[in-house]
Amino acid sequence: MLTIIEELPDGFLEVEAQRLDELLNGPTLIHLAGERPEPLFISIMLHGNETTGLLAIQALLKRYQEHDLPRALSIFVGNVSAAALKQRRLDGQHDYNRIWTEQGDDQEHQMSTQVIEQMRQRRVFASIDVHNNTGLNPHYACINSLAPQFTRLASLFGRTVVYFTKPDGVQSKAFSALCPAVTLECGQPANAYGVEHASRYIETCLKLEQISEEPLEQHSIDLFHTVAIVKMPQDTRFGFSNNKTDIELLSEIDRFNFVEQPAGTRLGILHKNNARLECINEAGEEVNEQYFSYENNHIELALPVMPSMLTLNEQVIRQDCLCYLMERLAMPQH
Repeated sequence: MLTIIEELPDGFLEVEAQRLDELLNGPTLIHLAGERPEPLFISIMLHGNETTGLLAIQALLKRYQEHDLPRALSIFVGNVSAAALKQRRLDGQHDYNRIWTEQGDDQEHQMSTQVIEQMRQRRVFASIDVHNNTGLNPHYACINSLAPQFTRLASLFGRTVVYFTKPDGVQSKAFSALCPAVTLECGQPANAYGVEHASRYIETCLKLEQISEEPLEQHSIDLFHTVAIVKMPQDTRFGFSNNKTDIELLSEIDRFNFVEQPAGTRLGILHKNNARLECINEAGEEVNEQYFSYENNHIELALPVMPSMLTLNEQVIRQDCLCYLMERLAMPQH
């Protein structure tokens, strides 16, 4: 399932995401030489409708057409078949950012294992996974370890950093066993600033000789910890400004993203008395009643928390989640 090549395919610097499947046979790992041999690893297009990573890499490589790269670069191009249809993933496909785990013997898991082993052998320097999101969110970096090299790598992208350990199977978590790893959330795909921000960040990382192991100053970043994931039950009808559903969500709910919300903040209305959201903490426990109140058929926060990734895209809510809940976290001093 995986194609491995050691040079850019003709046309790669100009190809649109929707036409990647005409250029590549499927998921492809591209190894490019650079002045320092330990490669920077970049994964792009794990979700076929998230195009910033491709555009950022194209912009970066155009700047180096006449020069050697400062460091070797390995680019994993993920779900090109979903990209052809501008979909996160196709029906029947695994989510390409949930396959990076040893559990599973299907093609997608075998492919991710092969990518990991390739990069282990090449002594990968650092890993960057580039994503977009559909709601109103700032740019931020995510990490799966609080070790200083991870927080320092994330801080180069911006002040807002999110630490999470669930869900399993994400690319950054798998690579965190090999090297410092971050996930970049670059806003919505159509935003040109997201492309520029990601491209310049990748270039900055390419130029690093090393990543310091000295802890950051306590107030140098705004650090948040994901404490729960909120999903819509599969058998629950939902929508926005629609009272013919079981759950009616606020039509501007994504404006709550990355704003610390007090207890009592209303997220929606129940039109079916026993309808409930699913809320799972990092230990895999159902914690719905801890974080939500359903009195008087209103869905309200029971505790002060900060939501992220709230979106108005119903397909994304079905395929992924409604949101994550976060709390502010003090910087550990190692």
